[in-house]
Amino acid sequence: MRNRICFSSGVFLLGSVFLIFSVGGISARGEQKPLPARQAYSLARETAVQGTVVSYTAASKTPPLGAHVVVQTASGLVDVHAGSDAFLRANHFTLVAGESVRIIGETLPNSQGTVFVARVIQKGNQSLAVRSATGALLRPAPEQTQPGGAR
Repeated sequence: MRNRICFSSGVFLLGSVFLIFSVGGISARGEQKPLPARQAYSLARETAVQGTVVSYTAASKTPPLGAHVVVQTASGLVDVHAGSDAFLRANHFTLVAGESVRIIGETLPNSQGTVFVARVIQKGNQSLAVRSATGALLRPAPEQTQPGGAR
């Protein structure tokens, strides 16, 4: 009888912990739940940021992780998530302090407030899409190996 009570109590406790993590949106590994649909990327809410590159960080620790560029605009500094540094490099696209840029994207909520996420980055006569129209990050194409091991 005592074993049955202990087993029932254990099942109840385990179920309660599972429910708390499910409602809180956190899995046992500490992952965050995806953003609700109203916070998903939307072309209808896109704006443009125009200014001068102040700095570029290839692997920022500020969410969302990846490349960040700080742009000095007429209204102040804007931290822009520029996608993946590997994607930028694969497309021979660099962002250097002092360059004039125009970035099309959207301000989205994140765990630290909001972040401007770039979809298209333009500088001079170059233009590079770093996100799809749905906001998904674009990735570098895998290297193609020709028969015989030549690249």
